Amino acid sequence: MQEFDIIVVGGGHAGCEAALASARLGLKTAMITLYLDSIAMMSCNPSIGGPGKSNLVTEIDILGGEMAKHTDHFNLQLKHLNESKGPAARVTRGQADKFLYRIHMRRVLEHTENLHLLQDCVEEVLVEKGHISGVKTRLGIQYKAKAVILCTGTFLKGKVVIGDIVYSAGRQGESSAEKLSENLRALGLKVERYQTATPPRLDKKSIDFSKLKELHGEEYPRYFSIFTQKKKIKQFLLGLLIQMRKP
Repeated sequence: MQEFDIIVVGGGHAGCEAALASARLGLKTAMITLYLDSIAMMSCNPSIGGPGKSNLVTEIDILGGEMAKHTDHFNLQLKHLNESKGPAARVTRGQADKFLYRIHMRRVLEHTENLHLLQDCVEEVLVEKGHISGVKTRLGIQYKAKAVILCTGTFLKGKVVIGDIVYSAGRQGESSAEKLSENLRALGLKVERYQTATPPRLDKKSIDFSKLKELHGEEYPRYFSIFTQKKKIKQFLLGLLIQMRKP
């Protein structure tokens, strides 16, 4: 049985940062995720930062994380918000390149010492004498660990809702983690489900941008990471559409 110090379940934003932090501390770490090709995928929204969340991105950066640096390097636009307010309220919002962000995040993970990437579905958290001892996967493989970090995101017994249609999935076209949710309940943990809304994707060629409000980025933005070289960058023009319900 393969043994690790830390097992991270899930490969989204939280899973990536947790796995990197653990491995960089010298701990033998495994990240187990359903699809290695979907690591750090931005399914709902490529936006990073903004009110409230910019503080979190900065904290991750100060502690050695990758989110801030990746957003600075692979962004479409960086925008300053709350400029009319005091310095404490001023923040940056970034629109990241969804493809480049996840490709380069996976590359960082693959080249991190002490970190092992495994493609499988964790179905059970193993407990011995009241303490975490590891996990068991869909393939029937058991991995021992001193601690398990759950970063399951929308996949924990997740459902996709499209109008009146509801079906089990972590993301559209990807299976959910059904048994892990039941296992956690059996261990006495409370499991809740929250619903998030995902906007429809539109073909760029079908949009009349003259009807949209133009949103320009900053030529000299406040970057998220303190490690990013400050320089003038090319920004993509974004458009804003406010949809009003017809009377």
